[in-house]
This record gives sequence, C-alpha cells and structure tokens, in this order.
Amino acid sequence: MNIRRLTVIGAATLVVAAGMATALAQAGRRGDLLDANTASNKQLLAIAELTPAIITGIQERRPFATQTDLDMLLSASLSRERRTEVYRRLFVQVNLNTASDTELLLIPGVGDHLLGELKQYRPYKALAQFRREIGKHVDARELARLEQYVFVPINLNTASDADILSIPGVGQRMLTEFKEYRPYKAMTQFRREIGKYVNDKELARLERYVTLN
Repeated sequence: MNIRRLTVIGAATLVVAAGMATALAQAGRRGDLLDANTASNKQLLAIAELTPAIITGIQERRPFATQTDLDMLLSASLSRERRTEVYRRLFVQVNLNTASDTELLLIPGVGDHLLGELKQYRPYKALAQFRREIGKHVDARELARLEQYVFVPINLNTASDADILSIPGVGQRMLTEFKEYRPYKAMTQFRREIGKYVNDKELARLERYVTLN
C-alpha cells in the first residue's frame, strides 16, 4: 500500500473519529414525523385517520409520557392498522435505553427481529452508536426513518446547543434556561430551576430527554 493511500485512509479515520467524539446523545433527526406532544392543530388535522374528536382528546391529554400512553388513547377509536398509519406521521419518541418491548414495537416496521437488535446494543451512549449498529441491519433510508422515532438522553452539563435543540419543543429561550443553571449537581436541581418556566407535565416530558450520567 503506497504512502498516498495510507495518508487518505488516515485522514478519513480522523474525520470519522472526530465525528464520533462530537456526536453526543440526542433526539433523532425528524423528517416528516411529528411529535405528538408539540404538533399544531393544523398538523394534526392533516392526518387522515384523526377526527376532530380524536384531536381534541390528544390535545387535552398531552403531554404524553410515553408512546404507549398515546396508543392507549387512540385504541379507543382506531384499529391497530389505522393506529400504525397514524404512527407513520405522529409519535412520541422512545428512549433507546429504557423503552419497553411494547413501546418499541409500536414503531412502524419494527418486528421481533429488529426489536432484538435494538435491545442488543444497550446501553446506547449516543445516536452515533445507534446509526453504526442498526445500520448493519437496514439500509441508509430505513435507518434515517427509524432514527426519527428514538432518542438517547443528553447530558445536561455537556450537551451542545444542537443536542439540546433536538429535544422536541425546545427553542432558543429554553436552550438559554437549560444552560443558565450549569453545572447541574442533581436532577432535583433541574426540576427546581426549569420548573420555574413550565408546568409539572411539561417538566416531566422534558426530563425524559436529559440525564446527568
């Protein structure tokens, strides 16, 4: 192998390594998938399976702590097949490290085989690990689709602005509040400080996405 080829491979390795080092845990990049807790009325109305009555129920019950909570609500009005169609457009992201089998199987396209693969690589440290490991089993397009449904909690003290902003519903104002109280010593501090700006249900929703570990 010549020196020029070694140099190219070395440079490529450094780029990959740098990417891995900066890829912190975060919520998956969302394409067309809406977050059930933050979707607007107009966005909900665009989902064919959702009637005005169902939409009212969603708005009254949210924020949903888990996808299973949303599924329980919709199961009163929609068949499993129709709920699956809804979940191609609307979902509550699942924690890759703690989601139950039932919750993971609500992701459209996830069957018993992929469920096993998703659980095999726990604990996930970052979405880069999810992309690398699950990318062994599905193509790039399917990997990008699946990523929309998942998250790995971010570290409150070290997460980048981009990682914090990946949390559904978090904008520049809340980004500032998250960072203002660093370093966090305990989750009780997060609840106390961020609880000044949101109600208890919203605080619980946000807490799903963060960690101090």
